[in-house]
Amino acid sequence: MAPASTSVFPASVVPLAPEDPLFGLMAAYRADDFKEKVDLGIGAYRDDDAKPWVLPVVKRAQEILRNDPALNHEYLPIAGLAPFTSAAARLILGSDSPALKEGRTTSIQTISGTGAVHLGGLFLSKFYPRPASQPVYFSNPTWANHNQIFSNVHLPIKTYPYFSPSTRGLDFDGMISALESAPEGSIILLHACAHNPTGVDPTREQWKEIAKVVRARNHFPFFDCAYQGFASGDLGNDAWAVRYFISEGFELCIAQSFAKNFGLYGQRAGCFHFVTSPSADARETVKRIASQLAILQRSEISNPPAYGARIASLILNDEKLFAEWEDNLRTMSGRIIDMRRALRGKLEEMGTPGSWKHITEQIGMFSFTGLSEKQVAKIREDAHVYMTKNGRISMAGLNTHNIDYFAKAVDKVVRETS
Repeated sequence: MAPASTSVFPASVVPLAPEDPLFGLMAAYRADDFKEKVDLGIGAYRDDDAKPWVLPVVKRAQEILRNDPALNHEYLPIAGLAPFTSAAARLILGSDSPALKEGRTTSIQTISGTGAVHLGGLFLSKFYPRPASQPVYFSNPTWANHNQIFSNVHLPIKTYPYFSPSTRGLDFDGMISALESAPEGSIILLHACAHNPTGVDPTREQWKEIAKVVRARNHFPFFDCAYQGFASGDLGNDAWAVRYFISEGFELCIAQSFAKNFGLYGQRAGCFHFVTSPSADARETVKRIASQLAILQRSEISNPPAYGARIASLILNDEKLFAEWEDNLRTMSGRIIDMRRALRGKLEEMGTPGSWKHITEQIGMFSFTGLSEKQVAKIREDAHVYMTKNGRISMAGLNTHNIDYFAKAVDKVVRETS
């Protein structure tokens, strides 16, 4: 027997990677046997009993698929399920979008929003004309995975100011100043709605000002949209920023997820859209871009998964199912809005030190509470409340059974550490 040899991958070459903070938090919560523990870290919708909610319209679509005698498990095309990708484009761009009418868009099915961001980053890394050292800009803070995705496709990263700790709202002046000083032609990643992790969105007037700066500096907008319809309950309202930029003639791309708004977390249904600017050769341009996206897709996943896309496609393309989906969206977004109002009301009723109006001014699944890292650690130790160390909470983790407990825990920790 040959003697054992050491690996060619020693710790100096492959160090032990740190645990993902969010998944580590989830593991700690599961291991906690305290009866009244509260999970405010999970980025998934929960009903008022803290249970995962399968949308009724999704159940209906699943039943249709189950009884379809033509259903099979053959490969989808490289670009995905065409009825799904075309409906996804209409959803985010608007059925009357000039970009769709003029044939200057291309859409490709992805592994949820993560895959869409990755595919877009990979395409831009390979084809976007820019100095090698020029960074991609995204908000501070942003979804943590943005950092890893863009680093993995060898795009340097830099941030622009976004969240103001003093107001717990948008640092609009800081954001505009950073975009104005960024190198001309920079890629700017923007959250279309329900900013993750802060829950702070620009107003429509602020979006218009952002568009002016992006235009003046010839920047390239990259929208990440994970919460359309889930944020406000209104699909058109949540897509407003994307549609405004397109109406202004921008060339841009969009990463679109159907995890949250369909509750299809594990099915990984997403879409990447590229919209080229209006020009005489727009159709030829988008044809070339589509061809390169297909090659990138082929080299990474070959074909996207079918089941989640089939569910979403059935709902998006059927008038009655679509209307039921909109009602389900209002149920989810409405419950979260109710929890925001209740939490703010309870904190104000107790006279908890500080202002809590930001709880209802923010939108979507997440809220930046304003709690410090020290306070987060203490509330976890004392009350078994789990949230990320920056004070972000998932509003979906609150319900009528635990909101009093959580509000009292916040009041206690603020008073003891302020």
